[in-house]
Amino acid sequence: MLRLVLFFAGIAAIVTVAQGLLEPEDRVIRYNEPDHLADPITVLQHRISAGEARLTFEPQHGYLASLLRALRVPVSSQNLVFSKTALQTEKVTPRTPRAIYFNDSVYVGWTPGGEAMDITAVDPRKGPMFYTLDQKDASAPHFTRDMTCLRCHYGPKTLNVPGHLIRSVMTGPDGSPLGEVRQFSIGHGSAFADRWGGWYVSGRLQGDVHLGAAVTEQAFDPAKYLSPGSDIVALMVLAHQVKMDNLITHAKYEALFALDARESPNPAWAKQRVAHAGDALLDYMLFRDEAPLRGPVQGSSSFARDFESRGPRDRQGRSLRDLDLRTRLFRYSCSYMIYSPAFDGLPANMKDYLWERLYTTLNGGAPTTMDRPDRVAVLEILRDTKPEFAAWLRAHEH
Repeated sequence: MLRLVLFFAGIAAIVTVAQGLLEPEDRVIRYNEPDHLADPITVLQHRISAGEARLTFEPQHGYLASLLRALRVPVSSQNLVFSKTALQTEKVTPRTPRAIYFNDSVYVGWTPGGEAMDITAVDPRKGPMFYTLDQKDASAPHFTRDMTCLRCHYGPKTLNVPGHLIRSVMTGPDGSPLGEVRQFSIGHGSAFADRWGGWYVSGRLQGDVHLGAAVTEQAFDPAKYLSPGSDIVALMVLAHQVKMDNLITHAKYEALFALDARESPNPAWAKQRVAHAGDALLDYMLFRDEAPLRGPVQGSSSFARDFESRGPRDRQGRSLRDLDLRTRLFRYSCSYMIYSPAFDGLPANMKDYLWERLYTTLNGGAPTTMDRPDRVAVLEILRDTKPEFAAWLRAHEH
């Protein structure tokens, strides 16, 4: 659990400290049950137990470097946050900020001198799962699922589902939070002037301002970390991804509730649940509310190159992971998270709704902020790179 920036949300505030989600929601979602999990940490733990993988402990960083390699999380994704909003507040200071690393399905939090790492791994069916890993050398390191975060880590900002929350706060000299930045909101729609209060930011944002602190040699000791900075491009991608994760989980839960007669006994209400959640996901996925860039952005690490290299690419070499960084974050207005296991895990009733609305939008049959060349490019890229969507197109275009 990334207690500093990634907040867990219970459903409709019906939670207990130790048990997790209660009926009737968990009767449908089965979030509390440990069986049939397929998140990256569960998979890695099985591999470790079977002797197929191992983690190496190092005196300075503990299991961090080894864990990132095992989960294929790039070191260049490192973000640094120094606001004292984590459980290990005595460890987090402007001199010793907390590091966050991520890929499409995993978020890893590490603090110098911390007793444990916090990890969020997204299960394709149930959503984010929260784990800790003790920073002690052990012959068989074990991840512990942390259900106690359900005590307080929920709320409307995560759509009342297991989710993530990035915060922007004003801080004192020691990193103590003095107040929230009220105008800030999760996702790519928030103005840059309201972003990254309590975070370090390295790289350039031309033509605009933000609340992040510049990385300098006097700010902290970069030798304590795997990377010397807090790349602005990684921060921007993280902002987009966490809300996309929340919307996918919300759409997943609503679709499952719609399939359950006890939750949605009225067919019209069931369809409305799917449509409402699906429309919210699709609007965000197509960057309808993205805050524009007023000038070019330049990162401070290899993150942009690392991120783009993970493809997939269409027959013309285009990818939804291609970055723009001049007038907007991505070159094409459709989220790369459409390739994520979380998106693939959406129930069939939600997928059918999304494919139809996506096709209608890309063909110009529904309102969108995308211009025609962008719509055509996205449709062509998805035909070549998203087999499930391509199969849907073949069945419905003629």
